[in-house]
Amino acid sequence: MLRPSGAEPPEHIRPTGAAGAGAGLGAVTGFLGVGGGFLAVPALVGVLGLRMKQAVGTSLLVITVNSLAALTARAGTGGDLRWEVIAPFTGAAILGAWDGKRLASKITGPTLQRVFAFVLLGVAAFMLVDAIA
Repeated sequence: MLRPSGAEPPEHIRPTGAAGAGAGLGAVTGFLGVGGGFLAVPALVGVLGLRMKQAVGTSLLVITVNSLAALTARAGTGGDLRWEVIAPFTGAAILGAWDGKRLASKITGPTLQRVFAFVLLGVAAFMLVDAIA
């Protein structure tokens, strides 16, 4: 159940609720190959009732753990990892994350939630145009 944006999050989050939301997110990620923050953050806010800034940090940690697990599994298969792409992309992402944290500290939770929603709508519009064209 979605809570109003100004409502306080629950004092206690049930592990079964978190596991259910995580399983649903994992299923969508595995099926569509998408997920990450743009699905995890709404699930953490809407389903589990975390504040926006808590949801962003939690989402980043979950993405990091998932990415490390996937990299470990992939590296063991002898697959072709393109380090000339991975290294600069990762470095730029780290710098962007630091900058994003600096900017997020200056924005309130509800404003951050609205910005996130607009970015999500923009990405959806771009994907729709790309799929149609």
